[in-house]
Amino acid sequence: MALQFGLTYSTKKARPSYIYSIIGVALVLFLLGLLGIIVINAKKLSDFFKENVEVSVILMNNVTPESAMDLKHRLDASAWVKSSEYVSKEIALQRFKQQSGEDFMELLEYNPLYASVNYHLNSEAVNMESLRLIEQQILKDKRVKEVYYQKPVVEMMNQNARKVSLVLLAVIVFLFLVALALIDNTIRLVMYSNRFLIKSMQMVGATRWFIARPFIIRSVINGLVSGFVAVVLLSFIGVYANSIIPELASLADTGSLFLLLFFVLIVGIIISGLSTYRSVRKYLKLKLDELY
Repeated sequence: MALQFGLTYSTKKARPSYIYSIIGVALVLFLLGLLGIIVINAKKLSDFFKENVEVSVILMNNVTPESAMDLKHRLDASAWVKSSEYVSKEIALQRFKQQSGEDFMELLEYNPLYASVNYHLNSEAVNMESLRLIEQQILKDKRVKEVYYQKPVVEMMNQNARKVSLVLLAVIVFLFLVALALIDNTIRLVMYSNRFLIKSMQMVGATRWFIARPFIIRSVINGLVSGFVAVVLLSFIGVYANSIIPELASLADTGSLFLLLFFVLIVGIIISGLSTYRSVRKYLKLKLDELY
């Protein structure tokens, strides 16, 4: 009877610790998820800028509109094409007038501009090596005079993307390890308050699994609750950010975000369960006088 009273008292005494554990783990998972959202949006933002790089295929003067459209349709079938537009000599002249406010037709009395097919590429193709291969392929067609794109911009964009990717990778690895350590320490502090209960159950002959099972189940449930709280906070932050900056909605990768939220839930469950099991094993191996 005394043992039963002691178990009940210890369990009640440990309840506030579980609440603190849920809050602590939820905050760690929230920060981890927030970093994941930043990484996903950084990738989407990088892809957005890359896909806005324009590659102009300048055509020979003797190329008819029909022949130009034939070339356009042929290149449109390539895997690297995201979108394309045929710009005739007349349209090129109109755009020049709008942008510069000048009309050189009054001096030259003819249109010196070339017709072109302008392409926006998929983000994977916007790097110097791919662009060189694409340029070589296009220049094989005798209707093409020149392939133009802003090489310095592409080089700078890819160099910056590589640097940012390396920095983000290092930050992700570091913060993930910190998150694991914080969650593990939080769970171990909770289990520390139950160390006498664990030892008491062992002393009356309970098996290791019989002792560990209720703690692991409770810890998994707490991890699930922590993960759910983190997911709700992340969703709220996402909705709030989209309401302030509507342009973020166009960059959102729904599939990746759902995977991230699922990952946050799984991390909360697995780390909580494993940390609890390790703590129970530790206290089962200790002698009674080592618990003080």
